[in-house]
Amino acid sequence: MPASALPTASPIRSLISLAAGGLRPARVLVWTLAPLYSGRQCSFMAVVGAIDVLWVLGLAPRMGAAARATLATLSTAALVVLANWSIIAIHLGGPLGTGPLASMAKLGLHHARTLAGLANDWRDGVWVVLALAISAGWPFFNARRLALSAR
Repeated sequence: MPASALPTASPIRSLISLAAGGLRPARVLVWTLAPLYSGRQCSFMAVVGAIDVLWVLGLAPRMGAAARATLATLSTAALVVLANWSIIAIHLGGPLGTGPLASMAKLGLHHARTLAGLANDWRDGVWVVLALAISAGWPFFNARRLALSAR
């Protein structure tokens, strides 16, 4: 089959599907369930999520390092916000008798920020900053490593 006969996807459609794949529900679910069983925030999962986002974005070979770093950082930040939002909502909704999705929909921004500030300490902030630094810096490091190996 000639290369021109293969179907091609638009770059915008590819970016949207990669971003959606980068926020896989399983990752948020694992990060949400871990604090429920351990009683801690489990912010180290932000680094695991950043590595997973980078792995998914590594499947897009034509993306530049800057686009990959931007998309990885935004996906990691969205992952952190969504995971913390769901942890707070489940902790609030459980005693009140509402389901997780209903509790997530009813949770307000100011209330979520207040409870996140009470639940997270400086160690959680270090994990989140480390995850954002990894997701922002790794595509440039990887592009440089690939360029050096091509010589």
